[in-house]
Amino acid sequence: MYDELAAKGNVEYIAGGATQNSIKVAQWMLQVPGATSYVGCIGKDKFGEEMKKDCTKAGVNVQYYEDEKAPTGTCAVCVVGGERSLVANLSAANCYKSEHLKRPENWALVEKAKYFYIAGFFLTVSPESIQLVAEHAAANNKVFMMNLSAPFICEFFKDVQEKALPYMDYVFGNETEARTFAKVHGWETENVEEIAIKISQLPKASGTHKRITVITQGADPVVVAEDGKVKLYPVILLPKEKLVDTNGAGDAFVGGFLSQLVQEEPIEDCVRAGCYASNVVIQRSGCTYPEKPDFH
Repeated sequence: MYDELAAKGNVEYIAGGATQNSIKVAQWMLQVPGATSYVGCIGKDKFGEEMKKDCTKAGVNVQYYEDEKAPTGTCAVCVVGGERSLVANLSAANCYKSEHLKRPENWALVEKAKYFYIAGFFLTVSPESIQLVAEHAAANNKVFMMNLSAPFICEFFKDVQEKALPYMDYVFGNETEARTFAKVHGWETENVEEIAIKISQLPKASGTHKRITVITQGADPVVVAEDGKVKLYPVILLPKEKLVDTNGAGDAFVGGFLSQLVQEEPIEDCVRAGCYASNVVIQRSGCTYPEKPDFH
């Protein structure tokens, strides 16, 4: 299928991956070279080199584990009328080993960072790496964040997700993922606001930070739950004809949010930045953005 796609004339190659998208968007919003670092796994091939080049150009400090055997992960994206369908071939992205994270030069990045974000997809790859970072964050009063990422993660990777949950200071997700999470946990509700509150009140490993749940709902308001209360923030509505591609919208929201969070801005500004970034991204192909942000 990938060869067939590559043979078509109007193919675009855009570096992707959920966490990587978010970090690139945060980096773009911050406009401070090397403000962010990213660790993941690629193969020793052309796509791997492209990925490295793309992210380095974006200003992200990338430290990839390069797998000897598996090719770099790819994802075929078909966009019809602005809505996306994805077929992922994770390949090398599935091969990350915690040994790479433990290398002194990579662990130094963890020691240096104050905020950590990992998409839920990584629970299927290296839960051990997630625990290492999560425990470090809790022990050092740092901020650890994850995303529900997809209904199948909540359903089929419930055990590893539950193990990481106590460490999460921020939980991101969309309304479908939130409802699946509730169903899997036997909560008798489909109400996203209620679910967001319940997630924020689940037990925590460290008392330094309270947990905040942030749930996006497409064109409907963003739900933020903290201290047993919910706040709703409207999104920037986009006329249908301006919608190009919803690919990476959720990732971009998190990237925008993080860019303000690390500057210790109030939560409403974090949400506003998230909405701004996702609004930019859905008007373009893939998770891409113009040279400079226009966020005030």
